[in-house]
Amino acid sequence: MPSLLEALEQKYGESSTESEGSEDEGISVAIFVPCKSPRTIVPSLLVLNDCDIATAGEKEALVAKCACVEELDLAKNKLKDWPEVFGILQQMPRLKFVNLSFNQLNTPLKNVEVDRNLQWQQLRNLVLNSTYIDWESVQQILDHLPGLEELHLSMNDYNNVNLCDDRNACRCEKNDNTPDESECFCRQANYKNKQKHGGIRKLHFTGNPVDKWKEICKLGYAFPSLESLVLADCPIESLDIEVGDDVKCNRNYERSESECESGTAKESPHDSFRTLKFLNLNSTRLSTWDDIERLSKFPALHCVRVQGCPLWESNEYTEHERRQLLIARLPNVEILNGGGVIGSDEREDAERAFIRYYMEKPESDRPERYFELVAIHGKLDPLVNIDLSPEKRVKVTFTCGSNSEVRSVDVYRTVSDLKTKLEPFAGFSATKMRLFYADQDFRDLQGPEEMKYPHKQLYSYNIRSGDEIIIDSKKKILEK
Repeated sequence: MPSLLEALEQKYGESSTESEGSEDEGISVAIFVPCKSPRTIVPSLLVLNDCDIATAGEKEALVAKCACVEELDLAKNKLKDWPEVFGILQQMPRLKFVNLSFNQLNTPLKNVEVDRNLQWQQLRNLVLNSTYIDWESVQQILDHLPGLEELHLSMNDYNNVNLCDDRNACRCEKNDNTPDESECFCRQANYKNKQKHGGIRKLHFTGNPVDKWKEICKLGYAFPSLESLVLADCPIESLDIEVGDDVKCNRNYERSESECESGTAKESPHDSFRTLKFLNLNSTRLSTWDDIERLSKFPALHCVRVQGCPLWESNEYTEHERRQLLIARLPNVEILNGGGVIGSDEREDAERAFIRYYMEKPESDRPERYFELVAIHGKLDPLVNIDLSPEKRVKVTFTCGSNSEVRSVDVYRTVSDLKTKLEPFAGFSATKMRLFYADQDFRDLQGPEEMKYPHKQLYSYNIRSGDEIIIDSKKKILEK
């Protein structure tokens, strides 16, 4: 497996002198390409995906080649050891973006000696998707990245969040004889007071098996300036804060000074997301409207994606109705599931549709938002249900020669069926019959219209009560 230096030389190595000649002519042609200095050979954007890179290579040569690199993409390589990763990064002091995705970097960083004073001041974006890095290593790396603004931790198989020092974690050594309800007096990590990484504003957390919102809230406490959070494909079942597990363990949580002595203050789903503006909940397991209404309480949230959830599996709503119910429940959201900003007209239409939808429901089923909107728009009258479908039966005058008769006819009957029904009245078979439709309002202007097509339904002629259908014989016409 090559080192980073060897991969660089393969991709950006110096051009060699090539000569080609014709033996018959005895002529040789030499093309000389001026050599560039190593610093200008490697671009500021360095992409070496899937090159089987496992080590850094010679330090001095890397410094000469990579000192000006600002963006580094090493995804899908064979990097496993953090000393090699730091050996690479140390030679690139100008880095702003690093992608290490799909390298197996699950070896704990705690046993690696890293200079505490080592800092990448300019690094703004770090991608660690599918590296299976443990939480303690994430925390150690963040300590060296004071300017980091965007962090990608997707598909790392996290089923919990632990970005605090684990020295206060529960260390109860339970055995098979220890009852489940036994008390635990270990001090727990206090996420509310552990706000270390205030610079991070964007976090991608897609595809991790976290299913409790209480765990997700820890991300907000760890990154108090978070503005964008992507949780797509995480099996989150609810935005409610579940405390059942904590109660069973009887753990003594530390309180902040602002909390009362009794500790009865209830944590809300948005406590740790005071600055969050964008939230992606696509393909989660949200299944109730209660969770949608919880989103309306996030103080800064204005852009939401929430598609592909069990809540939408019901066929009760059309896509348009579903969007209206979402808009009406989320007065704080300006952009919903992509697209443009929700206009004032669309919002008002959605809120009125929301009121009318719940007007037909029992009062016990009406959410709090219904009463808020009634206070704004008042009680609305139900929409008039206008049936634009044609009358099923109309009364038509049938005329055959000197005979005339008014009959009720089904407008969904075909011309062919009508001819068969008229055989007794006409006195000859349907195969010899021709029908002409005369509109009562336009017969003087355009005359009767022949009903030529046997499979055409009568309503397509816009037949109304009072119109006339004239019956004639093909034989009679031929004799004339």
